[in-house]
Amino acid sequence: MAPYRQIRADYNRDSIVVYQAYHKEIAEPTIKAGRFVEPFSWGRMTWIKPSYLWLMARSNWGTKSRQEHILAIRIKRNGWERALSLGVLTSFESKTHKQESNWRSQFEDATVHVQWDPERTIHGKKLEHRSIQVGLSRDVIREFTEDWIMEISDFTSRTRKIRSLYLAGNHKRAKDQLPPERVYPVSDAIVRQLGMDR
Repeated sequence: MAPYRQIRADYNRDSIVVYQAYHKEIAEPTIKAGRFVEPFSWGRMTWIKPSYLWLMARSNWGTKSRQEHILAIRIKRNGWERALSLGVLTSFESKTHKQESNWRSQFEDATVHVQWDPERTIHGKKLEHRSIQVGLSRDVIREFTEDWIMEISDFTSRTRKIRSLYLAGNHKRAKDQLPPERVYPVSDAIVRQLGMDR
């Protein structure tokens, strides 16, 4: 059984892939430019997720309104790890924060929010272990869009292919098309800060 809280991702020595779902007004110019451009907003929190299947459950495989385009965003690992180092959990946990007042003051000042949601199977079923979601506030979004991003890929066609295979009953072939995800190593400090498990 997988540890309750653990980061799993598609990554290499220098980078990690995170996923987002957008409507065409943002996705199409972003894909064309190879970077985020208007009407993307730098003034509101944006959530990045290394779990492809979690985003598939959230966006219903890119069929929900205004979530039709799936972007795979390859970012620098040092950017991702900076985000984790700034992260504060979205709810109080005695094991991590000791006192609720400690958590509240950290949360109010946080530039990055972190929450753990149930990981999903290709069938959309909730698993017992959790998947990380990282919310970047407007204080760090410029870093994300201008310094961390190495490549933006349009995963919409691939997502539709996987969904088509799944709906046709070809579950093994659909699973074979999923992006690879494996345990992402983090420091002991991050484990403690984000309430993770080894």
